[in-house]
Amino acid sequence: MRLAHLILAHGNKSQLERLVKRLIYPNTDIYIHLDAKSDIAEFAYLESLEGVFFIKKRTGIKWGDYSMVTATLISFEEILKAGQDYSHINLLSGQDYPLKSAAIIQKFLFENKDKSFIKYLSIFDDWHESKSRITMYSFGDYNFPLKFKVQDLLNRFLPDRKMPLGLKPYGFSQWITITPACVAYALDYLKKHKSVRRSFRLIWAVDEIVFQTILMNSPLKDSIVNDHLRYIKFKRGASRPNTLTMADAKLLVDSDKFYARKFDPNVDSEILDYLDTVAEKRK
Repeated sequence: MRLAHLILAHGNKSQLERLVKRLIYPNTDIYIHLDAKSDIAEFAYLESLEGVFFIKKRTGIKWGDYSMVTATLISFEEILKAGQDYSHINLLSGQDYPLKSAAIIQKFLFENKDKSFIKYLSIFDDWHESKSRITMYSFGDYNFPLKFKVQDLLNRFLPDRKMPLGLKPYGFSQWITITPACVAYALDYLKKHKSVRRSFRLIWAVDEIVFQTILMNSPLKDSIVNDHLRYIKFKRGASRPNTLTMADAKLLVDSDKFYARKFDPNVDSEILDYLDTVAEKRK
């Protein structure tokens, strides 16, 4: 059995290198989807590290658009085609960092190989501030003249949108740790149900919704644990997470989570050194 990490990255090669090196461990593979807008030649040296691979089919990612989902889907598909016996595929960003050692994380996931770890809320019941994502039109990564004008007119005069096929929408966090069975189900579902795929493309920040909605409406829903194993800190009303620093050190260590986001060594590199030290002591 092996563990797969998938990192969605777009820059800062020194930070990405540090993350990759913290993830390297026996029976572990690390896949990197580098945004197509970035020059892969600058990052190619990372593939010389043990168990590190670049996703071959890359896409340009724009925050909040379906392109983020596209990048994840094509990467998931490539990982499944590798034919390895993975317990989980763990989705990370290049600004994430582990809070525990690779040994502790792998042991836990191998012992829970039939469980997927996804944070979710029912959008209409429990995540009311996100209702408009479902009911309103967002043309996201569609590009045509007067796109935003047309979008505004549709939202002003057409009835609220609804999810197709009676799907109950769920969402919360894009960052997930899921089994290959869940990955395969989601890929197959989107290929078979074009109306769902079209609907998702019209949702703003759909990366926080697509996998929760598909899997919580699936026969696999009982295998999902409502915990994404991550510490992420938001200011009230913010759409992007706080950058974590030494001021957050105690919260991070006491959280008992496996990963946290986001970090920026240009803001505070001491926190990463500190987390390394704590993780090594707790092996």
